[in-house]
Amino acid sequence: MVPVGAVKIVIGTRPEAIKLAPVVLALRALHLPVRVCLTGQHPEMATQALTPFGIAADVNLHLMRPGQSLAELTRRAVDAIALRLARRQPSWVIVQGDTTSALAGAIAARQLGIPVAHVEAGLRSFDLSQPYPEELNRTLIARLATLHFAPTPGAEANLRAEGVPGKAIEVTGNTVVDALHRTLSTLPPAPRRARRLVLATLHRRENRETAFPEIIDALATIASRGDVDVLLPRHPGCPPEVYTPLEACPAARLVPPMPYPAFIAALASAHLVITDSGGIQEEASALGIPTLVVRVLTERPEVIDAGTALVVDTAKSGILSAATRLLDDPDAHRSMTNASRRIGDGKAAERIARRLYAELHGVPHPAA
Repeated sequence: MVPVGAVKIVIGTRPEAIKLAPVVLALRALHLPVRVCLTGQHPEMATQALTPFGIAADVNLHLMRPGQSLAELTRRAVDAIALRLARRQPSWVIVQGDTTSALAGAIAARQLGIPVAHVEAGLRSFDLSQPYPEELNRTLIARLATLHFAPTPGAEANLRAEGVPGKAIEVTGNTVVDALHRTLSTLPPAPRRARRLVLATLHRRENRETAFPEIIDALATIASRGDVDVLLPRHPGCPPEVYTPLEACPAARLVPPMPYPAFIAALASAHLVITDSGGIQEEASALGIPTLVVRVLTERPEVIDAGTALVVDTAKSGILSAATRLLDDPDAHRSMTNASRRIGDGKAAERIARRLYAELHGVPHPAA
């Protein structure tokens, strides 16, 4: 028997785990029964990301298969999640962001008549191919969701422009800032570094197929300067050979996927971030770490407006030009180091939990 007010949280990837961990904790703080379902889209990384928050999954669907297409993963994820939801039907299903797992969770829930709450709703690049399939996924989830937890007023405006009623939207801030602050509070003081750290992350599907050689070559050139260290966690979805130009650089360190606390410790001590990731743009902006976004565009315009990030596309020349300026010109670097609260203030999960409590019980929670 499923308790009244039970909430099922569907998680597929490491970023989802990080961004939903504060929500799990906030819901449990309100004594709401929560079950966490991993799809296995990131087989080990999602589990590892939950561990520092003291969260263990209630079920893991282990859906990944070698060579599996997006269509096959989507079909298998919808079927498997729907089967679980039918057995233990919750009052709400929560999905986060724009992954295949999030879309599958939303489809499965709505097919069973279960309302869907979408965390990090309303982000838009307005180009279905950039990033792919994330832009497609999040626009489809918006059609399925009952509640839309928008991280920023800009995301809210995107949803309203698409016809989502205002009463179904709540601007909460981004839960990644909650996770960031919680993690930072547990870390010891960072040791002094002999050389400045350039932290890089790369994994975008559209970059893997065409742009990785240029980006990796740019990182190798930066590592050869002699006055910086380059740290790049390998992504399991990227072929090992793409990293070859960096492997010969003494100042470049290629590491396995890092535990979240270790990654945040590195991020907090970085002089410069070079990334095609989404969440890291937000984390770096919250910390005031200058960031070069190696993509054509970003669906997080707040980090650009805050002045903490620049979109530099994927050409080696553009990356090197921007990186060299930030490494050689202290004033240029200093101008991008103002920590921003545009993404969130660390209380997003509390707002999400209170709204869901109100929806489940028909009255605002006394602590609201």
